[in-house]
Amino acid sequence: MAFIKIETEKLGYAYANSANAKISWVLKDLNLEITAKDYLLICGPSGCGKSTLLRTFNGLIPHFYHGTFRGQVKVAGLITAKHSVAAIFDKVGLLFQNPETQLFNSTVAKEIIFGLESLGLSRKKIKARLEDTTKQLAITNLLSKIPQKLSGGQQQLVALAVILALKPAIILLDEPYSNLDPANADKLRNLLKSIHQQGTGIVICEHRLACTLPDATRLMLLHQGKIEQDGSPQKLINSLFSFHALELPLAVKVARKLKLNPAPLDTASLQKIISRNKLPIELRTIPPSHDPVKKARPLLEVKGLSFLPKKKAVLKDISFKLFAGECMAIVGPNGAGKTTLIKNIMGLNRSHKGRIQIKGQDINEQKVSQRAGQIGIAFQNPDNQFFKLTVKEEIEVGAKILNRFDKKWIAWLINLFCLHPLLERSPFTLSGGEKKRVAFAAALAAKPIIFIMDEPTAGQDAFFRHSLIKLIKQLKSLELGILLITHDLAFAESSAGRWLVLNNGQAAFPGDPWQIMENKKIMGQAGLKATDSFQLFGNKNA
Repeated sequence: MAFIKIETEKLGYAYANSANAKISWVLKDLNLEITAKDYLLICGPSGCGKSTLLRTFNGLIPHFYHGTFRGQVKVAGLITAKHSVAAIFDKVGLLFQNPETQLFNSTVAKEIIFGLESLGLSRKKIKARLEDTTKQLAITNLLSKIPQKLSGGQQQLVALAVILALKPAIILLDEPYSNLDPANADKLRNLLKSIHQQGTGIVICEHRLACTLPDATRLMLLHQGKIEQDGSPQKLINSLFSFHALELPLAVKVARKLKLNPAPLDTASLQKIISRNKLPIELRTIPPSHDPVKKARPLLEVKGLSFLPKKKAVLKDISFKLFAGECMAIVGPNGAGKTTLIKNIMGLNRSHKGRIQIKGQDINEQKVSQRAGQIGIAFQNPDNQFFKLTVKEEIEVGAKILNRFDKKWIAWLINLFCLHPLLERSPFTLSGGEKKRVAFAAALAAKPIIFIMDEPTAGQDAFFRHSLIKLIKQLKSLELGILLITHDLAFAESSAGRWLVLNNGQAAFPGDPWQIMENKKIMGQAGLKATDSFQLFGNKNA
């Protein structure tokens, strides 16, 4: 297995489009070779072809995705176009950007065992691999759980366990850190480093370079379907600065400013070689300033909210206020109850105790459709809210149903989220990042007064992150209230004036981001890790 290679020759691919549409190539004549010796980080702007490329490596393209395929892909000498996905899955394992789409069994244990049974392993070997893998990922407590009812981060770990148990020679991971809290992200980093050292190849597509750049032995930059750069991370560091869609780690930016060679690739490495008082003044960060909020009557008020399905408390006595013109971030570990809280606010779950008010009026008895007129939401998994055939229809449908269709406003949203090239595409064929942008536009199309974003930066490049920060400022100026659910604390730091830390269904009192990061007890209990800027510039004990 150690000698397995992935090879592509003049690889090109275009997704199926409308009959009269011109072919739009997502991948363009790619030639590359990947072996089990590689720890390859593939980066590039959203929509550049990263996810599509991974789908060609395990045969999903051309077998399951309709479109135009040319060239050749070989895995362990097998031409993927001539062999089934089943013939390849034990050689190359793929963790999808949205792990929920690859989970279909009734329990986590059955999910992991299913693939092992497909290999024809004995019961003894299946049991041993199940125990070893779940212990590695610390998910033994999830074995009896229903995968579809887990949090996004927990689903990510389960899907990874399914792949690890098969012991493929090369593991492909599409945005693996996007749904993970800091503690689980660190766990995944250490695990991937360990299995790579043991001879397994790693291929990661990721925008969060701080999680991946220090570990990669090879870096490939994909741009508009072509390979722009391919080499060692250290050799390519300087050239990466010319690509504005890449969110480079703060340590790399500081190292370049100080002309450090070799450049430290993460904050811990930088702190070992330079003291705080030698850091460039122009890169020093003060606590991010946020415009003062008019705290008159709140737009949204949650009072003593508890959710107890099957008499087990998932949310316990949650209370907070969200004001007009404010963005508040809800942060916490995987499985803390963040998405459950949002479902209760939307009416998708029915709270068992407490009150939810909008502009002082109780909405507890309102239907989901009634709340939708005031609350817009972009879910963590956009597929869960798509149901139209084209992107254009998806954006417009909610506004039309609610009689809030504004042609100029929707045109502005389409332009803001760069959706013009995608309007006639099916939303289900888009990349994870593109799907997010469609979901944002659709959620805002009906002009809600409260906008909820669940993991909005997952799968998004730096260009979009910066655009999203500007969008939040614009929405605040329009007096919208914004709830941001995220594991991306750097984004939350720059976008939200207050954080609500949720852990085990309970909430710490909302506070200023840096005040919360200074509170070691709250951060430790929630398994949160302070941002790089706070570690370098804000930590009084550094």
